[in-house]
Amino acid sequence: MPDRRRLRDGCRERRDTIMEQIKVFYDPAGNALTVWFGDPHQEHICEETGDEVILTKDRNGRVIGFEKLNFTVPAPEKLRVAFETVTM
Repeated sequence: MPDRRRLRDGCRERRDTIMEQIKVFYDPAGNALTVWFGDPHQEHICEETGDEVILTKDRNGRVIGFEKLNFTVPAPEKLRVAFETVTM
């Protein structure tokens, strides 16, 4: 049975897969930020959300990444990524 945990907003999150790594790519020429939390090779379909965000899904319809369009950073050479793990 999948582990379901209550999020701060009261919704439930399904955690039936193990995330081994998150990949973050910034393309300053294309003004795009891409984040993968699944295997990019499993990409099957992309879905636009209408908010300049594209969800990338696998064959089962699970989101394995997203791309934020028109993402700019004033000083890309100083771009830092912070990552926190939330435990409940």
